[in-house]
Amino acid sequence: MYAIVEIAGLQYKVEQDQQLYVNRLQGDAGAEVSFDRVLLTDNGSVQVGAPVIDGVSVVAKIVEHVKGDKVIVFKKKRRKGYKKKNGHRQQFTKIEIVSIGGGKAKAAKKEPKVKEEATADTEVKEPKKATKKKED
Repeated sequence: MYAIVEIAGLQYKVEQDQQLYVNRLQGDAGAEVSFDRVLLTDNGSVQVGAPVIDGVSVVAKIVEHVKGDKVIVFKKKRRKGYKKKNGHRQQFTKIEIVSIGGGKAKAAKKEPKVKEEATADTEVKEPKKATKKKED
């Protein structure tokens, strides 16, 4: 069983007991976090939300906070004596998926808008027809 879930603005395909790195999350190591923005689940049959599935959440445990590999940013303008060297390390959170589900998974359906019927009290305006000018 897998689910596609939105975590920190990015979408991930996750399975139970899977470990993955996501952008830095709030919380200490060992804390559990829940993600409610589940877009698709597969438990025998595929369930798709519009855009999310109501009543379904993904629970994960924060394993640790880590930094990514260093990225060197080097800027130079030739013949001007301008050199600038910078480094950057992205902050990540390593999480482990504990469970997927947590309720009946029914896709959120939008109800169609019901048009009000015209009554004697309300006026019905007809759209104006466009007329073309004759050229001489």
